[in-house]
Amino acid sequence: MKIDAWLLEILACPNCRGALRAEDGELVCEGECGNVYPVTAEGVPVLLVDEARAPRA
Repeated sequence: MKIDAWLLEILACPNCRGALRAEDGELVCEGECGNVYPVTAEGVPVLLVDEARAPRA
């Protein structure tokens, strides 16, 4: 899964509005919450807070 750089520039975490980075087939919030959002097999980010998982400790 590859997220285009231009898309990452405009996407933001729906929870805290932090920047997102692509990591291991997921989008990780670099902001306050650190939520991790899944990306489907088709490459579509699922930016729903209810679908996010908490950051690993």
